[in-house]
Amino acid sequence: MDKVALTQAQKEAYMREALYEAKRAQVIGEVPIGCVIVLDGEIIGRGHNLREHSQDATMHAEMLAIQEANNKVASWRLVDAQLFVTIEPCPMCSGAIINSRISEVYYGAPDPKAGTVGSLMNLLTDERFNHQAAVESGILKDDCRQIMQDFFRNIRRKRKKNKK
Repeated sequence: MDKVALTQAQKEAYMREALYEAKRAQVIGEVPIGCVIVLDGEIIGRGHNLREHSQDATMHAEMLAIQEANNKVASWRLVDAQLFVTIEPCPMCSGAIINSRISEVYYGAPDPKAGTVGSLMNLLTDERFNHQAAVESGILKDDCRQIMQDFFRNIRRKRKKNKK
């Protein structure tokens, strides 16, 4: 049976779920990045950044969503799964995506300083690895970028206020 491609409306609906996760991070003072993993039309993993709260460098949205999805399917393999994340994955998260065999990655906004799914390099389509993922960027790009810009603008504003 051939896999049916997602419609634009479905992609946007899943990205809205990732944005919901990003907002959960923002509320607790974390960098607002959110992620969901979908398999057969069902969200099987969710995550948002928890690095500051945990003081654990690996607590990125994608890593947490992958862990939850692995638990849900009782396997480290997430073949045929789709990952939706608000910001382009970093090297660590790209490595976890490759290692978990996620088939498709959709992200909202690029990360020119740390992104490895097109900005600095593209680990997910590099044929030297044993697995590649299809990648699509720009899903709800403006919304994904805006939540990040607002977050960092507020941090700069607070720092400036505290200096006075």
